[in-house]
Amino acid sequence: MIKIPEVGQIKAIDNYTIEHEPITSEALMERAATRCFARIKKFLPHHQKVLVFCGSGNNGGDGLVIARLIAKTGKAVEAWIMKESEDQTDDNKLNLKRFQKLPKVKVGIIETPGCLPEIDANSLVVDALFGTGLNRPLEGLKAAIVQHINRSKAKVISVDVPSGLFIGTYSQDNDSCIIRAHTTLALQFPKLPFFFSEYEDYIGNWELVDINLHPEAIQNTDVSFYMTELCDVKQFRRARSKFSHKGHFGHALLIAGSEGKGGAAILAAEAALRSGAGLITVHTAREVLPVVQSCIPEAMARADENGTIITHPGDVSGFQAIAFGPGVGTDTKTGNALKLLIQNSKLPLVIDADGLNLLAENPTWLAFLPQGSILTPHPREFERLAGKSPNAIHRLQAAREFAFKFGIYIVLKGAYTAVVAPNKQVFFNPTGNAGMATAGSGDVLTGIILGWLAQGYPPLQAAIIGVFLHGLAGDMAATRLGLEGMIAGDLNLYLPKASRKVFQN
Repeated sequence: MIKIPEVGQIKAIDNYTIEHEPITSEALMERAATRCFARIKKFLPHHQKVLVFCGSGNNGGDGLVIARLIAKTGKAVEAWIMKESEDQTDDNKLNLKRFQKLPKVKVGIIETPGCLPEIDANSLVVDALFGTGLNRPLEGLKAAIVQHINRSKAKVISVDVPSGLFIGTYSQDNDSCIIRAHTTLALQFPKLPFFFSEYEDYIGNWELVDINLHPEAIQNTDVSFYMTELCDVKQFRRARSKFSHKGHFGHALLIAGSEGKGGAAILAAEAALRSGAGLITVHTAREVLPVVQSCIPEAMARADENGTIITHPGDVSGFQAIAFGPGVGTDTKTGNALKLLIQNSKLPLVIDADGLNLLAENPTWLAFLPQGSILTPHPREFERLAGKSPNAIHRLQAAREFAFKFGIYIVLKGAYTAVVAPNKQVFFNPTGNAGMATAGSGDVLTGIILGWLAQGYPPLQAAIIGVFLHGLAGDMAATRLGLEGMIAGDLNLYLPKASRKVFQN
């Protein structure tokens, strides 16, 4: 897992690295900036000139090293230094002197808004004004510089974070004074705002730049937020014996489907089987059952006593995992079926779609959910459960409290789907794309998680594996079909290929 530390923790890891590698702060700056330069190089051929805007701190020092390295390529480069009341750091001063010694480079000092350089649309701007330590909105000259850069049509690359963006606290009150970057080069760690929709226009595409901070310091730093990597998912998987049979991989129960919504049951059932469940039984409305059996013959099915909706969960014994919700509707009788399921099941449940809406209508049932159950809401469904949120940050914090209060897992769906654990830890998922914003995608995810639960994987692992493979299948589908051309069934089609990429490479 890639850790997402707080600002103070990042500073402590920097200091530990300097002391225990050991390495000088100046050499660490050189290393970090050199690795950023390696990413910036790919942009250089497309731009006539590079303007590097530098503050007086270490972020500005990184910018000056980058400017020096760009100059050595022969590209025209200018370093524009913001004149502040605060003193320059020693490493910043040192790298300014090194840059000034190079031939044919320009250093500009910005003391007033009238000193701002003209930025041509064909230029490349490197933003190294402010780093992660910012704790108040920009104003005066600082704000003027940011607004001047944003008004230009030049491509902007930010070092570590876009200048003006808070990392320790999150607010959009100063949104006119935040750099709008095309690319952000994050040093060593992702920053929490990277995962929130409100900041997409500022951060642009972000890339992680490994600057080799001390692994011992990183390991010993306790955090609440993580980003999942492929290697994490890979290590969860248990080997399958040559002599295993379907009974070893669990029998899943999927309670899904109603009149006009049988497709949700079919999508989820296929996903569960393609995720490795040994057996699956679909409990669905009586008139939907023939459609389910004809579309997915590998699944068993049993009919509810009602022809068009689900009114009872049936016998829930003998199963290793149970999911409820895709396409069930919100009839009162279906709500009673969910209530009975909660009362009778000793297993953690996966609840999605209309199952979540029924819970929202009957909030007292939440306290009786089996511990370790997994709810998979999209943002609006979660707000029906937990109340309105003014932004994605507040929503995530609410999800952490919700998971803690009820002892359950929340899979908060969207870009960077967040798996929220009862201990308030959060695991952001890096796979997936906008082509998955299509009807039925959530049903597929429910089936995938159900399939891994049926095999005996703990709820946290099943959720993390599920969202990763779901997104990876979507990425593979998008590569072949394009974002607009994808449908939820394509996720099931590419799911085995996603599993093979993760587990057999």
